[in-house]
Amino acid sequence: MANQQYREIIAKGPLSSNHEQTAMVKRVGVKIEKAVEEYMAQKGLSSELAGFEWEFNLIEDPKTVNAWCMPGGKVAFYSAIMPICKDEAGVAVVMGHEVAHAIANHGRERMSQQLLAQYGLATLSGLIGANPSAGQELLMQAVGAGTNLGMLKFSREHESEADHIGLIFMTMAGYDPHQAPAFWERMTEMSGGQEPPEFISTHPSHSTRISDLKGWIPEAMTYKKN
Repeated sequence: MANQQYREIIAKGPLSSNHEQTAMVKRVGVKIEKAVEEYMAQKGLSSELAGFEWEFNLIEDPKTVNAWCMPGGKVAFYSAIMPICKDEAGVAVVMGHEVAHAIANHGRERMSQQLLAQYGLATLSGLIGANPSAGQELLMQAVGAGTNLGMLKFSREHESEADHIGLIFMTMAGYDPHQAPAFWERMTEMSGGQEPPEFISTHPSHSTRISDLKGWIPEAMTYKKN
């Protein structure tokens, strides 16, 4: 279902016509992909990546400040987040975070919880059999893609875990982990005390997140390649 939904989203697009930004997203994606594979191999968890078919795309949308990763490694960025990313390291911050959600199975956990809460079902296949469109909608919400029904909230525990793991991923990919707090400082400036964009509306407070990231940098640096 994840692959099917991703194909439909990419087909609708439109994909960004900014070749430089598109190339940046794909370039960072490949580096994060390799870092994830190396990390999982180190932990003896390579089997957890079975079925992953990585893909990275930039969708043209000047209003949606968002990015997400489907189970299986299908990633989408929206063009409105690129000015906040600012450069390749900023893209790596977001990419590492979103991929970490997928690696940690956060989307699947949210789907399982919502299946029970909304439909009294323990499996997605049960919902699909009864209401295919509802199953597709639930998947989109669970990965943070955002739809007309909104998004299911990641717990703060999930968000902190994705920040932590994502910081390691970006460092292993060759990026400076100090750029992660800098990205969230830019996001703080952008929100300006107003209602935050979807990408951060369900996340921990900016100050907490920045403080936590700074605290994890020494650990992340141990993964830095010489």
